[in-house]
Order: sequence, then C-alpha cells, then structure tokens
Amino acid sequence: MVTNLPVLRRTVLVLAVSAFALAGFARADDPPKPRPETAAPSGQKGSRGGPQNASQASPSAAELHRLPPDSTTKQTLDLPGRTLNFAATAGSIRVFDGKGEPLADIAYTSYELDGADRATRPVTFLFNGGPGASSAWLQFGAAGPWRLPLDGEALSPSASPEVKPNAETWLDFTDLVFIDPVSTGYSRFVASSEDARKSFYSVDGDANSIALVIRRWLEKHDRLTSPKYVAGESYGGIRGPKVVRQLQLQHGVGVRGLIMVSPLLDFREFTGTSLLQYVATLPSYVAVAREAKGPVKRADLADVEAYARGEFLTDLVKGEADKEATNRLAYKVAELTGIDQAVSRRLAGRFDVGEFRREFDRKNGKVTGRYDASVRGFDPYPDSSSSRFGDPSGDSLQAPLTSAAVDVLTRKLNWRPDGSYEVLNGAVEGNWDFGRGINPPQSVSELRQILATDAKLNVLVGHGLFDLATPYFGTKRVLDQLPAFVTQRVKFVVYPGGHMFYSRDGSRQAFRSEVEAMIRE
Repeated sequence: MVTNLPVLRRTVLVLAVSAFALAGFARADDPPKPRPETAAPSGQKGSRGGPQNASQASPSAAELHRLPPDSTTKQTLDLPGRTLNFAATAGSIRVFDGKGEPLADIAYTSYELDGADRATRPVTFLFNGGPGASSAWLQFGAAGPWRLPLDGEALSPSASPEVKPNAETWLDFTDLVFIDPVSTGYSRFVASSEDARKSFYSVDGDANSIALVIRRWLEKHDRLTSPKYVAGESYGGIRGPKVVRQLQLQHGVGVRGLIMVSPLLDFREFTGTSLLQYVATLPSYVAVAREAKGPVKRADLADVEAYARGEFLTDLVKGEADKEATNRLAYKVAELTGIDQAVSRRLAGRFDVGEFRREFDRKNGKVTGRYDASVRGFDPYPDSSSSRFGDPSGDSLQAPLTSAAVDVLTRKLNWRPDGSYEVLNGAVEGNWDFGRGINPPQSVSELRQILATDAKLNVLVGHGLFDLATPYFGTKRVLDQLPAFVTQRVKFVVYPGGHMFYSRDGSRQAFRSEVEAMIRE
C-alpha cells in the first residue's frame, strides 16, 4: 500500500546512520557476544544507571512483550483439481546492532510445500509498502493459501473476515515468506532509543533491515541454495530493488526475479509542481470514465496514452499563459473524462488526484476511490468548499483484513502475540525519513544496477488500470527510460482493477500465470 504521500522536506535532512553494522550480526536470532565494555544481560539493553543486577532481576518492558516462539503447524488445502499439504510457520527474527543489543523483532509467516526438494524449491519473499503497511494485502488478497474476498464496493468494514481457500495461491510453484516490517503486523521495536527508531524509519535503513531478515530466514530454514524471488507492492517498488541490491552486495544472496505489484519507483512526479503527474494520471482517469460504460482493457486506452505523451504534454509545457493551448487542453480533458467543461477550464485541465476523485461523480454526491477509482462512495460533506472525504476503496478493507489476519495467525497457525495487529500504521509514514533535501527517494538507480549486475535476473511489473495511488502510466514512463539491454528481462502488464487489482478474479488469475511463468522459466 501507499499511504497519502507527504510533502517531501525541502530542507536538508540528514539520514540517521544505520544501526545495522553488517559485520556485527550473528546467526538467525543469536546476538553477537558483546565486548566487555558493553556487556549486558543477554537480550536486554545495558543499564543506564543503578546496579547491573537490578536489570538482571527485572526484565525490560520489551522482553515482557517479546513475540512468542515460532509456531509451525501442518496444513492441508483442498483446491479445485489438487490438494496442497504444507508447513505453515508464524514467527519472528530478532535484529541486533553491532554491539549485540536487540533492536527489533520482525514477524514473518512462511508456507513451505511438503515433499519438495529444499535445495531446488523456489522461495519468494513478499512485503507491502506504505511505509507502514503489513503484508496482509498480498498474503490474504493474492498469493497466500487463504484469501479474503476484496470485492470493492461489496466490501464494508462490517463484512465477514472469514478467509477462503485461495485457488490462485502461488504455493503450487514457490514457497512463500510474508514479511511485516517493524511497527506493522505484530513486528515491534525492542530498543527504545530514538536512534533505533530512526534507523528503521528511513529509506535505506528499512531496505537494509528487510534484506537482513531475508538472509536470516534463509539460514534459519536451510534454504540458502533455493532459487530466490522478491515481491513488493506499492512502496514495495522503492523497497524491492534496494532490497535485492543489498542482498547482492552485503549478504551474498542472489535473486532470480523481482516482482513488483502496483509499484512506486520514483517520488519526483508525485511531488511539487511536476507536470509529469498529470501525464501519469490521465490514462487512469479516462479508464475510469470508460469503465462506467463497459469493461475496459489497456488496449482500449491506446489513443489516450498517445495523447498524454504527445499533444497533452506539449500543451502542458506551453503553460497557462498560452490561452489557446490551455483551452484546447481543458476541452480535451473534459471530453475524455466526462467532467464538466466549466470545471476543467477553471483547473486548466490540470486535475490532481483529489480534484478528479471529487469532481468525477459530483452530481451524485459521490467520490471515487484513490486505490481503485472505479469504486464510488458517498462524500460525507458534499456541500463543503474543501475536500473532507476518505477512500471508499481502501478504508472499508482495514477492519475485515485486520480481523482476518489475526484469526489466521491465532486460530489456524496457533501463534498468539500480545498487542495489536497493525495492518496499516499511519504513525510510521508520519515519522519516515524520506531522504536528503531536494532529492526525493527513487529506486530506478538500484533497478538499473541489479539488472546490470545479474544478466539472469528478470523483473515482472503488474498494475491496475484504475489505480490513482500509483498510476500505471507513470511506471510505464519510468520503465521506458531503462537501457536497451534490459528490454527482454522486464515485463510490464496491466489489468482491470485498482491498486489491489488482484481483488478481481480475472486479474488475479492472469497475474498468477505471469508469476508462475517467470518462476518456472
């Protein structure tokens, strides 16, 4: 998931120095032996004052709320034409700093098919985005063995959270490991210092921690020789290439393929006054308008894509001072989207996402979704001069998705942590360090590097037509700028649906086929 993108800081921000001194980590959950001058009770932070035996006698609050031991259960999934027997493990990996002091417990859920050769069986690591989103969307919406129906307008906060066997699970052709970054799901900090928080709540620190967890999981489960894949959704488009690069350079782990679902690759076109934001969103606006009249495929938008990268962009560049270009642009946008001509002229044909969402069906007092603009919901303040509405395509999912995740972990997988399950933690994004000064985060550099470093690495990118959080045409523009040598190794697919396009049966089935083809290649 991508939460509402913050206005990136224009002043120089100094990235917190990462606490992940790579040479200082030991095996899976075992801290390195501390140096004498930093000696502390195992698993606890050193005491800042008072006798040390007081710390030994009184476990820290973090230790009292430590995640429970890993739970592995045997599961059977009956699906059309096949039965899958597998081991499901819900657990965590503790991350330490270079001094052996614990930083965080990172929760994961893994599914490993019975009877497979562990040395050759592929394994895929999956995470969502936000920052601040758990992996629940991919686990219970697309790839996991159980699925919660995510049917747009048919879903509400009070909908049943009961999961069903997922006929489109990826478990047939790859084992699955879902990772919840710190402060999402049940993952939590152990250290209480501000420096520890900053080290995780940053673009590079976040990628480093996830790469480390992947390496530790592979060691913990004796899977270092398995073919490895990484899948990320939304802000996972920033994470994904960076994680793969870290695995290549710092952890000695090669990755066969990178799968990105509705990714954000470059923040620059979503910030400030960039004209490219209008180019990126226009085809999705028109897709929404045409969907209202009947089914739409990407091929039906060829004329709009050509206009967006051609005459539309040319007229944008000319600026509003050029009345002829502005009038032409405003007229064409209104014609394509069905929005009132007077509104389009007032906005000079430049609709940001919030304005489109409110104006598209304003006559009926409804707003479109941000994650899926084909979904409509009532505007709670239809007569207000300002926008004061949520996201009908996203807000309604959080309650049933949270309940479904907790139910599966506790009842099916017999893992019962204390505390609350955070399916989408807004505090994470609010405290996130997005980078240095005027250089918004992007992962295109790492994408180029990982493709250049490994000639066998393939990339699959999937998008939904009606996604206004990460519009598909914005990603297409970014991928078009990649060097010619990667052309045959980067596949771009677009389906009917929104940010979670896999909520639609046909789109989920089609994307699964693409993932299977990549992994079985």
